[in-house]
Amino acid sequence: QVHLVESGGGLVQAGGSLGLSCAASGSIIAIYIMDWFRQAPGKQRELVARVLGDGSTVYAESVKGRFFISRDASENTVYLQMNSLKPEDTAVYYCAATMEVIPGTTQNYWGQGTQVTVSL
Repeated sequence: QVHLVESGGGLVQAGGSLGLSCAASGSIIAIYIMDWFRQAPGKQRELVARVLGDGSTVYAESVKGRFFISRDASENTVYLQMNSLKPEDTAVYYCAATMEVIPGTTQNYWGQGTQVTVSL
């Protein structure tokens, strides 16, 4: 019924840039929060960046100044521009959305994840 579809992952050398995109579709009443998380092997999933409906953003300290999140509200799409990539950025990146699908109810939805690998 509701889907989050990611694209843009891949291989990049340290210092390079990569852009991720995630589009939400389905019978969505409203999207309140859109997030990017990442999870490296053996590590907990961590919040990378968040954008709220008012346009405010939150970044993990480790990516602040390098990563930038933006949202296309009309297309229900969230983007993550990653610059000055480091090997420690290597992870599976997931988009997530807090959405109202059933009236009066919010629920978190997740994309399938996309691999980002940063080589030396």
